[in-house]
Formats: sequence, C-alpha cells, structure tokens
Amino acid sequence: MDKITVDSPAKINLGLNVIRKKDDGFHDLETIFIPLLLADKITFSKSNEFAFQTDSDLLNQLNDNLIIKAIRLLEDFTNRKFVLDILVEKIIPIGGGLGGGSSNAATTLKTVNKLFELGLSYQELSRLALELGSDVPYFLNPVPSYAESRGELLYPLNIEIPYPILLVNPRIKIDTIWAFKKIKPTFPIKNLRDILQAGLIDFDDLKKYVENDFEAVVFGEFPQLKFIKQELYNQGAKFSLMSGTGSTVYGIFSNLQKALWAEEYFKQNNFA
Repeated sequence: MDKITVDSPAKINLGLNVIRKKDDGFHDLETIFIPLLLADKITFSKSNEFAFQTDSDLLNQLNDNLIIKAIRLLEDFTNRKFVLDILVEKIIPIGGGLGGGSSNAATTLKTVNKLFELGLSYQELSRLALELGSDVPYFLNPVPSYAESRGELLYPLNIEIPYPILLVNPRIKIDTIWAFKKIKPTFPIKNLRDILQAGLIDFDDLKKYVENDFEAVVFGEFPQLKFIKQELYNQGAKFSLMSGTGSTVYGIFSNLQKALWAEEYFKQNNFA
C-alpha cells in the first residue's frame, strides 16, 4: 500500500464548561463532542521527497501546521523518516471551533501508522495525540463522547442527534490561546453527562443547562457572533450554541426544510 485517501471529520461541542485552571497552565473542562459529516479530505502517498499541497491559502501560510507536526512527532517516536506527498482538500474552516486542525493531526497519526505498518497501539497514538493538542485524542475515534480534564479523558455516549444541524461560520478566525487567557472558570449548574445520560435530546434541557463558557468572552469581542446565534433562533432553531472557542455557531432544527430556509437566509445576508 503506497497511497491512502481519508476523511478528516469536524466536530461540534454540545456544551463546553471550563471548570478550573490547573497549576500546569491547562484548564479542567467538560464537553460533549459530536462528530459531523463535514470533513477535510487528505491523501497520503509514499514518495521520494516530502511535499505538502493544499487548496487552502491560509493553511499554506502555516509552515508548522499540525499535519507536519504529527509526522515529525512520529519520526521522533519511531526513529524513522516518513517521506510523503500530502494533498489536503480543506473544507473545515480554520479557526472555526470545529476541530479541523486537531482532526487533521489525529488522521495523520492513524494513517501514517497504517501506511508504514508501524503497529502503534491506540494507547501509544493517544499519548502522541495529546502532545499535539487537547482535542487531538478525540479524533482517533470520533464518536459522540463525553470528555473531561483537558478533553483527553473520553467516554463514548450512546446518543445521536436525529435532526439537521446548520453551521454558520462568518469567516472570523478566533485564537484559542487568546480565548483561554480571557476565560473565567466556573462550575456548571449541571454536569453535561447527566443531562444526556438517557441518550435523548431534550431541547428544553439543552436550552436550560447546556452552555459554552467561551461565548461570554468571544461574543464580547465579536458581537456579530451573538447576533448570528439570535438569528438562528429567529429562523426556527430549537437549540443554538457556539462550537469550541468559535467562530462557528450552530443551530439544531426540528426538520430539514426549516434548516434549509435558515441556510438561505444566512447566505442572502452574507453570513456564510
């Protein structure tokens, strides 16, 4: 096997509570990751010289992106050199709170492990993934999951969202480090895992208990995101929240037609 093409999926956060800042500078948090069909497509080919190509101008400007970091980390760990031609079709917005970079990193770890028959275990890949970022371990097995600590302690959940989800991304890039510096940790009213323990989506419970602590910080700096969330409700969303540290805001709709009408509204008003 000399070539593999894989999907690198996005996620949304169904709630994101930042509970405390730890002595090591990281934060304890809790969240629920929900994987999306939205995905980047990455092709890895064995080659005689290393090459990285993408249709994203922004990703091209990042000389030290997470895909290349993941390869270098694997090289250090295995004491081997991986010469690859990598092609990235970038669909997930960069800096949009959808985990695109983390997903690309995890996908790279898994695919290089397979392509070169390294035989690394899930546990070994998880440890490497956490070195690349707090969200990266999740994307090694992107199923609905409750996450705590930095986001690396993962507990799969037997839940699904049988409703259309509309993503609105206003092409604003939010700096995650900036957002964490601004956040004020607080204990949630109710644990996210308890809210969804029955595996059912109750919109009243979601609106009552499920929050993203970063909204207060990010909405204060980018009020247009707060406006988008309100407009999603105005267009009929049953629940709306910012994903991650932003800037994507999503709305969950009761049926596809309402979601399509809302999508058209946002397109006509140049929000997405």
